Amino acid sequence: PGRKMPPSPAGPQHTETLGVGKAIAVLTSGGDAQGKSGITAEEAQRSSHLNIVGMVGSIDNDFCGTDMTIGTDSALHRIMEIVDAITTTAQSHQRTFVLEVMGRHCGYLALITALACGADWVFIPESPPEDDWEEHLCRRLTETRDGGSRLNIIIVAEGAIDKHGKAITSDEIKALVVKRLGYDTRVTILGHVQRGGTPSAFDRILASRMGVEAVMALLEGTPETPACVVSLSGNQAVRLPLMECVQVTKDVTTAMNEGRFEDALKLRGRWVGSTGEGGYTVAVMNVGAPAAGMNAAVRSTVRIGLIHGHRMLAVHDGFEGLAFGMVEEIGWNTVGSWTGLGGSKLGTKRTLPKKHFEEISANISKFGIHGLIIIGGFEAFTGGLELVEGRARFEELCIPLCIVPATVSNNVPGSDFSIGADTALNTITTTCDLIKQSAAGTKRRVFIIETMGGFCGYLATMAGLAAGADAAYIFEEPFSSRDLQANVDHLTEKMKTTVKRGLVLRNERCNENYTTDFIYNLYCEEGKGIFDCRKNVLGHMQQGGSPTPFDRNFGTKMGAKAVAWITGKIKECSRHGGCRIFANTADSACLLGMRKRSLVFQPIAELRQQTDFEHRIPKEQWWLKLRPILKILAKYNIELDTSETAHLEHLTRKVLVPEEP
Repeated sequence: PGRKMPPSPAGPQHTETLGVGKAIAVLTSGGDAQGKSGITAEEAQRSSHLNIVGMVGSIDNDFCGTDMTIGTDSALHRIMEIVDAITTTAQSHQRTFVLEVMGRHCGYLALITALACGADWVFIPESPPEDDWEEHLCRRLTETRDGGSRLNIIIVAEGAIDKHGKAITSDEIKALVVKRLGYDTRVTILGHVQRGGTPSAFDRILASRMGVEAVMALLEGTPETPACVVSLSGNQAVRLPLMECVQVTKDVTTAMNEGRFEDALKLRGRWVGSTGEGGYTVAVMNVGAPAAGMNAAVRSTVRIGLIHGHRMLAVHDGFEGLAFGMVEEIGWNTVGSWTGLGGSKLGTKRTLPKKHFEEISANISKFGIHGLIIIGGFEAFTGGLELVEGRARFEELCIPLCIVPATVSNNVPGSDFSIGADTALNTITTTCDLIKQSAAGTKRRVFIIETMGGFCGYLATMAGLAAGADAAYIFEEPFSSRDLQANVDHLTEKMKTTVKRGLVLRNERCNENYTTDFIYNLYCEEGKGIFDCRKNVLGHMQQGGSPTPFDRNFGTKMGAKAVAWITGKIKECSRHGGCRIFANTADSACLLGMRKRSLVFQPIAELRQQTDFEHRIPKEQWWLKLRPILKILAKYNIELDTSETAHLEHLTRKVLVPEEP
């Protein structure tokens, strides 16, 4: 802890790497250990071992031990851009599209693409279809068309096989659909376009975090330290034994070659799917501001609820709509094309329920609602707290509640991530790339960019890390005029050398006095003769657009988890043979959030103590630990506390099975 990082490659060498540096000098000059470079016996002994740290870069996400490899998210972005474009064409012409994606030995890209676009069928090598899959596929496509859909999508991994190891090709599937159903069918093989394009914000941040963790692992290494690989587990960077991960990855291939597909799936990770007893009425609503991925979460909630046997109700316009009776039953086909749509199809408002308790209670009774799933931002959390408080006065409010965080600000307590934040982050990062590119022919220009987020500096910090910002001003890290001056001086020095462009991000409510205009004017004045400035307020464009693959997948998973939980909780709280539901315990109103390495349900009453209600942010935020990385990459000479880089955790697990599918 408190280790001083080298300011630049040309600066003073780190004390722990001094021996290595001299050894390299000896090798390049042809000297010996006691000769020209003067390496002592002690230094030679200290540098006599070799430590190895690995980071996995693979778009297939085929390495066991990590939830995500570097490059996978970017590949999913390329795939979804093409799938969205094809979807428009297919709906116009009422066609069936067979899309082949990469994945010779791993079906991750195919599976996540199928979830993200709402495909009718997916073929992956780890889970071959049954012998009569042709009949099942044709029946599925027919049911979809009979339900009014003008589009069929079939996703195929390039390594897809049947139970006997025979390849299932895109052309074979097309021929089957044309021959048996007579549908107009097209095949699209995406090929190496999946490897191209600019990296997504997720990949930039993931690679940065893993790079820092890898360096720290080397600096802390001893002759006894085994080779390790830096992996992502949930939201934590962890170190795992390299050879153990390699062996498990090889075991997957062996299991597939031997036809042990269930073992291959277990080695890849736990693939969870269940259907429970249903027969209840579950309502779903959106609350707060729109966030990309909300529709994917609603679609998943509705369809999984129907699979459980529930009657699903859609509440329009949040708590206000529930108070005014804007409730309707929603079916399977209604939400069919919602996955890739931005915003909120149900409509969302910031109105809180406290003023409408009587009307809300009456409508809960009128529509026979047994459980409520609320998908939204900070208002969803505070609204849930108000409903819990209202249980003492209104018995109808004693039903299970589940809050699913969805907001671009990522400021809901109890969850490291919120649905919609990744889409907003990619929008900001892409915009920063374009803005910097606009000055490609202009030397020495600094851009001041204002991001959304209220008092939460998540977007400004993570976009700064992804886009290579020189500074990111946020509310959680107070700054003064001296700090601003130091940043200007630092940027001025950089501009005098090789750097030609600068980027400064400011969270919209980081400081009421140091506004975007103030910072812009300060940089303009102090940079006279050295650089000029431009400013840009991104505004509500950060809330728009199609959701990213991450948000589509995250929303789908969160919706499914919420339904499974609320089904069990309704059953637990049922009285008189299920005719009446009575839930008034703390654990009957929970928030579903990503905490470190897993999705967990937390009573919202307990989260109250972890919340700064005045500023609408959690009291502790994990991403603040990444702030030093941003400054180091901007060439500030600062100290990096290893305990704050990526929640260091030395794991020696022998069974490398992720907790989440």
